[in-house]
Amino acid sequence: MTQNADRTSLAPPATASETVRSSAGRLIGVDLARGLAVFGMYAAHVGPDPAQGGVTGHLMELTHGRASALFAFLAGFSIMLITGRRTPKTGRAGRQAVAKVVIRALVLLVLGTALTMSGTPVEVILAYYGLYFLLVLPLHRLATRPLAITAMASALVLPQILYIGQYAFIDAEVGGIWTWPTNADGLLSLLFAGSYPALTWLPFVIAGMAVARLDLAATAVRVRLALAGVGLAVLGYGGSFLALHLVPGALTALGQSDWSNGGSTASAWWSDTWGYPSGNTTADLLVASPHSETTLSILANTGVAIAILTGCLAAVDAFPRFHRLARPVIAVGSMSLTAYVFHVVGIRALGIEELPGSPLHVLLGFIVAVTVLATFWSRRFRRGPLEWLLGKATEPAELIR
Repeated sequence: MTQNADRTSLAPPATASETVRSSAGRLIGVDLARGLAVFGMYAAHVGPDPAQGGVTGHLMELTHGRASALFAFLAGFSIMLITGRRTPKTGRAGRQAVAKVVIRALVLLVLGTALTMSGTPVEVILAYYGLYFLLVLPLHRLATRPLAITAMASALVLPQILYIGQYAFIDAEVGGIWTWPTNADGLLSLLFAGSYPALTWLPFVIAGMAVARLDLAATAVRVRLALAGVGLAVLGYGGSFLALHLVPGALTALGQSDWSNGGSTASAWWSDTWGYPSGNTTADLLVASPHSETTLSILANTGVAIAILTGCLAAVDAFPRFHRLARPVIAVGSMSLTAYVFHVVGIRALGIEELPGSPLHVLLGFIVAVTVLATFWSRRFRRGPLEWLLGKATEPAELIR
């Protein structure tokens, strides 16, 4: 991965040691963000139910949807690491990089489908990721500005398309609840259905690609990026809060939704505890809860992902002591695919059916187990076991001329 470090920085020439530290810091910061995303995903699946309220409930709710959005955002970053982060690879190297992304996508589609068919209660995201990779790959040569514009345009347009599609499949015979056609399956289902429909999760991936193009070693870039992340989060969550409280009848309409679970609709601007959009009221478009698939939700969660990544990059680069303390989390992030599959298999093996809803000690057990595994593994190997296998699977791409 080191060869993907920035080689075209506009900063003054640095010494060899400074360059190595800066390059490593940027990549390690990405692994730290991935590690936090892994822990967030664990909390969303095997942590206590946020509906229980209190400090623990609120902390658990902060991870729901936002951890998976961070994963999707970082998936876009990873695509650029493979195809050329600051400058797209060309010629033979470019063709090989594209082939590697395609192979990774197909492996994720197969692995995700296999895990889903195992009967796990987790709605596995890996197959969705495979489709994301294939759909955004044609954009890998674009510069930062067109990628950012594409991400913003897709966040504005695609949720409305999904809403119209959902409305078209409302079934009056089952109480007006949105239902996905029983004959729609495979890639079509990954595009429009489930907790991670590609139609509304592609903006996260494209945003990650845009950020990857930036000179993340420059302090000014990091500051502007952090401000942009905070601004997007405020725009998404704040805009939803104002809309729900200012638009007449909005909260009432949500409370009467078929998918409302009886929680306070006043929390729909940031939390899933109130329920989920039903597709049968335009008030659905005003919420920003993590899995609402609205424009406001996408803007908010993209902002959170950008802020987390920027904070991780800055912290690792600026505080050597923090870097040492964070090594276990960085190790988990460096083998995030292994960590993700580990928790899916663990949930299945332990017979956990209620997600979320496990006691806090179960979550802590998962986190400790994967951290210990990743820490010891990283001391002997550069990549996690599944990451190594994925790398071997992409080796045929090197035969491309």
